[in-house]
Amino acid sequence: MTTADLVRKAAAGGQILPTTAENLAAFLAAGLPPWAQSAIDELVTRGAWSELNDRFYRYLEFGTGGMRGRTIGVVPASAETGTPDASGAPAHAAIGSNVLNDFTLIRAIIGLFRYTERYLRAKGVTDRPRFVIAHDVRHFSQHFSELAASTWTQLGGEAWIFDGPRPTPQLSFAVRWLHAHTGAVITASHNPPHDNGFKAYFDDGGQVVPPHDTGIVAEVNRVPLSELGTYLTPKLTGVKILGREADDAYLSVASKAVLDPAMLRASRLNVAFTNIHGTGGIHAVPLLLHAKCEVHQVHEQVAFDARFPTVKSPNPENAEALALAVGVAERKGSDVVLATDPDADRMGCAVRNRAGKMEFLSGNQVGALMADYRLMKLKQLGFIPAAGSERVCLVKTFVTTQLQDAVGRAHGVRVINTLTGFKWIAAKMRGYEDKVRAAAGAGLDYDALPLARRAQLQQEHGSFYAFGCEESYGYLPNDFVRDKDGNAACLMMAEVCAWVKTRGLTVPEYLDEIYARCGYYAEAVINLYYEGASGNAKIRRILDTYRSAPPADFGGVAVTKFEDFGRQDIRDADGELIPKQDLYIVSLANGISFAARGSGTEPKMKFYIFAGAPAGPAAELPAVKVAVRAELDRSKALIEADAKRRAEG
Repeated sequence: MTTADLVRKAAAGGQILPTTAENLAAFLAAGLPPWAQSAIDELVTRGAWSELNDRFYRYLEFGTGGMRGRTIGVVPASAETGTPDASGAPAHAAIGSNVLNDFTLIRAIIGLFRYTERYLRAKGVTDRPRFVIAHDVRHFSQHFSELAASTWTQLGGEAWIFDGPRPTPQLSFAVRWLHAHTGAVITASHNPPHDNGFKAYFDDGGQVVPPHDTGIVAEVNRVPLSELGTYLTPKLTGVKILGREADDAYLSVASKAVLDPAMLRASRLNVAFTNIHGTGGIHAVPLLLHAKCEVHQVHEQVAFDARFPTVKSPNPENAEALALAVGVAERKGSDVVLATDPDADRMGCAVRNRAGKMEFLSGNQVGALMADYRLMKLKQLGFIPAAGSERVCLVKTFVTTQLQDAVGRAHGVRVINTLTGFKWIAAKMRGYEDKVRAAAGAGLDYDALPLARRAQLQQEHGSFYAFGCEESYGYLPNDFVRDKDGNAACLMMAEVCAWVKTRGLTVPEYLDEIYARCGYYAEAVINLYYEGASGNAKIRRILDTYRSAPPADFGGVAVTKFEDFGRQDIRDADGELIPKQDLYIVSLANGISFAARGSGTEPKMKFYIFAGAPAGPAAELPAVKVAVRAELDRSKALIEADAKRRAEG
């Protein structure tokens, strides 16, 4: 029997899903390269039906972070593995429609090009579509970057790539700096080594949002597999290379994260830094050194390495990933540990407490510290009124701590909540920029405006973006860049630490000051991982049953409010309608609330749980913390148990 016959037989016997059979048939008919055909033949002959289901049951989808998925199969075929390179990368990315490989990448690039060209022509722009792409250190990242640029130029556009790995925030900046029409980063952020991804950006430097995202997806879906063969061999003739000049331009804007450079320089802050084998060291270290920080790097983690061999996960959200840096901090007497993820859009940290021990901070805590400090400093500098203003805003996601809402209230500024994903924060920035441009006229060079002038114009004509963040360790100080920036975040956190140090306090003590003013808030997260086709079905069951049979209570605690962002019309603090999404926010009678959503970047269901209470006198804060955490933990266990029951049906 042929491979096609075996696939049909497996579908008839229920061993693979109908969509798997359909997508496999399409690939088999597409005239694949010999290695790809051999890989499918081998997996089918071996009866690796679960593996084939996971690889082919759908086409890789755009989520909150673009496309992200495996490049190396759970069960690799020998034709894919070939002779691995020095980093352990297989010869080829795994074959499949639901993995990131040459085929799904080229298909995405063709769709992106055609959408961009159509968008430009509709606006009367006859320029060749301009595209800039960056990549991190992961397996196949450089190859995918070159393949994307090659495909773009063969389609008739202009393309730029960097001369080596570069961070995501630099790509966001480069789109604006080069006046490109679109851009992309090849990265899977902090995912495991077997993953890679593709994040698409539009002309504002932010990730694509409606209507562009759905428009791009529609164009991608129109691209037949038979069209891809033309582009499978990279041709870099005509592709432009970015190097030192691009780095200097990005460093110039990233350095603007500091509001009081003299104070930071005078503090001579002692920093232990790790890039966890990724791109963070390219810019974070020079930025910190320029700010006169004493920087001690983790030498075992400096070198680029797609395997991330010194950590279980290259995720600065996990304290374990900072363990080597904490060791450096102890030996060098550092004030703070700073860490960036592989594409340097996230930053995690640990700070020295009153007992002299390094204490890990959550993304929610770091964001609250930065927000409070920056609002205070913006007032001192005269950028915003001392009493605050409704025309000044913090921008955060719904799943980020409610402490930030309280900080905003305490400072007299608005807090805008967005859907999960920094692209929604960037979309708010674009709206504020557009209002300034509309009022100022065509002669305005917005990108040349210093922060003080931006603050003035945005407050005159709309809203001034003072700071933005999300709980997953993403922070952005201003709108010079339009995606979360781990390099700038290192500077921001260094400035907070330096200011605290001048006051004779520790960072945890400053955090307690914020709690005393704003109330104590605590958070918890539930991550339920469900991989592959069967896992996707479990995630879908949770989401669907939340809509069809919303929870009424948890352990006898009644649900007092249920918000369905996929069905209800919900508006943000600007009065703008929130795009529809499978997000649920549930409030309980005990003051606990939580948000439930499927991850846009990983195969998991996520629950974000929030608790809070007035802090009262400083002496009572420890008891308040214990009581709030106890109720949070109790509610978390009930929510998780309910979700697992729903997943199994």
